[in-house]
Amino acid sequence: MRIAVVLYDFVEPIEIGILGTLSMAKRVDPTLTYFTVSENGGMVELQNGLRVETDYSFNNAPPSDVVMVTGGPGWKNQVKNERILSFLQSRRQHTPCIASVCTGAMILAAAGLLDGKRATTKVPVIEPEVCPLQTLEENHPSVHTMHALVVDEGEVVTGGGVSLCVDLTLYLLERFLGETVADETARIMEYGAARSANRKRLATHIASSSSS
Repeated sequence: MRIAVVLYDFVEPIEIGILGTLSMAKRVDPTLTYFTVSENGGMVELQNGLRVETDYSFNNAPPSDVVMVTGGPGWKNQVKNERILSFLQSRRQHTPCIASVCTGAMILAAAGLLDGKRATTKVPVIEPEVCPLQTLEENHPSVHTMHALVVDEGEVVTGGGVSLCVDLTLYLLERFLGETVADETARIMEYGAARSANRKRLATHIASSSSS
């Protein structure tokens, strides 16, 4: 299994917890591989100044089984960025699953990947910020929004806000590599208690999103 993680300027640093989770998962299943990708490759500056060197650009990124789009304040620029939208649209043709965490869902919606589908994104904010789930609903009426941890629509999976990047990653590991890999990854991360607490809620949301 190979996972591509999309980064861009002003992603929230906590969302690179995806990479930390994948790093731990690789200890459990060495067949797992992952890489980072950004518009031009090389350095991106995350929110509050943290810099990350990405592995590939949109032009030279290799194929992957999953594409994961991160979130953060930079989403407001990215929904108008034709290069990232085109990248995601082209990946849809030959990638089994495209996923987002937090406001990364805004970018998937702008690319048309959420039309007619259920989806979630970040909910809690600090005033005067506007709830992203509300923004998603208002800007994309064809998307059926849900307040959920993870919503799985098969070829597209969306996760809720910020720290749920870990739960989303574990969910995708379980879906593609099996429950044992996800559980063992959570155990060695000392995330077992949080995973256990969230699983009942997560199961409800997955069941809700697959009904009707």
